[in-house]
Amino acid sequence: MKILDDLGIVPNNIKLYEKAFCHTSYANEHGCESYERLEYLGDAVLELVVSEYLYKNTEYPEGEMTKLRSSYVCENANCEYSMELGLNEYLFLGHGEEENGGRTRKAIVADVFESFIGAVFLDQGLETARKIIYKIVIPKIEDKKSNLFTDYKSVLQELVQTDKRTLIYEVVAEDGPSHNKTFSVVVKIDNIIYGKGTAHSKKEAEQLAARDALLKAQNG
Repeated sequence: MKILDDLGIVPNNIKLYEKAFCHTSYANEHGCESYERLEYLGDAVLELVVSEYLYKNTEYPEGEMTKLRSSYVCENANCEYSMELGLNEYLFLGHGEEENGGRTRKAIVADVFESFIGAVFLDQGLETARKIIYKIVIPKIEDKKSNLFTDYKSVLQELVQTDKRTLIYEVVAEDGPSHNKTFSVVVKIDNIIYGKGTAHSKKEAEQLAARDALLKAQNG
C-alpha cells in the first residue's frame, strides 16, 4: 500500500491494514470483518495521545483540556485528517455504498482514520501510532488560529446560557432520497431565527446553523 510506504511503515501483518479499510457494506457483501473493531481501538489511541500531549504541553485545567480535545478528536477533525492522508482512496465499499458516494461521506471517511490508527497500533505499536498523530493532528492543535473543528453548538450554548435565553434547533426542510437526504436547520434564540445550516446529517446542519449565528453575532 502506498500509504504505508509514504509513512515509512513496513507492515508485519498487512491483513490488519486491509481490514482497516473494509467498510461494513463491503464486509456484508464479501463475508469478511469490517473496520469497526479497529475503529474502536483507534479512537482510544487517538484520545490517549492527544490527552497526553495536552497534559504535557499546556497548563489548562481538566475542563479546558477536555473541551480542546473534543475539538480535535471528533468526526469533523477525523475526516480532515483522513482526507489529508488520502485514506478514503483505499476504502473497500459495497456496491451500493460506492454508488451513493460513500468514499466522500464524512462519517465513513472519519471512521477510517480511527481504524487506520488502530491497525498501526496493533501492527507497529504505540510509538509509531503516536508519530502519525503528531504528524497529522498535533500541528492543528499548535496552530492557535485553527478553528476548523470548533464545536459551534457548545460555543453558542455557552453564550446563550450567560444571558439566560432559550436556544432551540428546528429542522425546516428535508430533501432528497432516504439514503442521501439533505437537512436544513435553523437555530432560534428566544424564538428568533439567528442562523441556518444545510447538510447531509441533522447534527452537521445544526453545527452549521450555530456557526452561522456566531458569525452574524461577531459581525453585527
